[in-house]
Amino acid sequence: MIDIFPSRAVAISIANFNIHWYGLMYMLAFLLAFYLLPRIQKWRGLSLSRDDWSSLLALGVIGVIAGGRLGFVLFYEPVFYLTNPVEIIKVWNGGMSSHGGLIGVGIAIVFFSWKKGISIFSLLDVVVIPGAIGLAMGRMGNLINGELYGIESAVPWAMQFAEADGLRHPTQIYAIMKNLIIAGVCTVYIQSATSKRGQVFALFLIMYGLLRYIVEYFREQPYGIYDLGVVMMSRGQLLTVPIILFGVLVWFVTIRKSV
Repeated sequence: MIDIFPSRAVAISIANFNIHWYGLMYMLAFLLAFYLLPRIQKWRGLSLSRDDWSSLLALGVIGVIAGGRLGFVLFYEPVFYLTNPVEIIKVWNGGMSSHGGLIGVGIAIVFFSWKKGISIFSLLDVVVIPGAIGLAMGRMGNLINGELYGIESAVPWAMQFAEADGLRHPTQIYAIMKNLIIAGVCTVYIQSATSKRGQVFALFLIMYGLLRYIVEYFREQPYGIYDLGVVMMSRGQLLTVPIILFGVLVWFVTIRKSV
């Protein structure tokens, strides 16, 4: 039996197998990346075949799932999963970290560039563009699921979510806009005659980190806020700071030498 839209979280149910909106959005994101990457690789002098991009995307899928899941386990619920280790593999129950997903994909790209003997920064500059679009599509899945909503608000565009009381900031929409802006800026900059290899990647990291940091102020914080003495930060903001710093480091490395 096939059910279409059997629940808010599930897009299609075939017998006992459920295809969730979140997973469906990421599948569409990888298909879009497969379409875009062969067309934009010229901006960094790459000439990879469709088979090469297929191999990279397959590694990317593994990186997103493994990195996203392990990131959630380590960054957000280590105590629960330490006492219930079998739950780690149950990704269908939810629980993914975008920070962990970025790390997982990064490892996959480093391995692929080493195996193919191509510039890691050239590859990263190209990949981050569909990557940012993919992040936006993932947040679209969150919006459909009614999860990762914001704090209560009286702004005209506040929304009602089934699992929350009152009207809330639609932080999923903020995140979608954030990621699409990043994709647009990176697309423009990679075509600039002044951009060096690695700078588009650095720009992605810096913009993602800064904009994610800002969005966190409007997001509901189930894991609380940390008082660091001079500043208060959510867990998402704490995890974002190293991304910003790494992006700044990469930017200055590309300025000092050709990579």
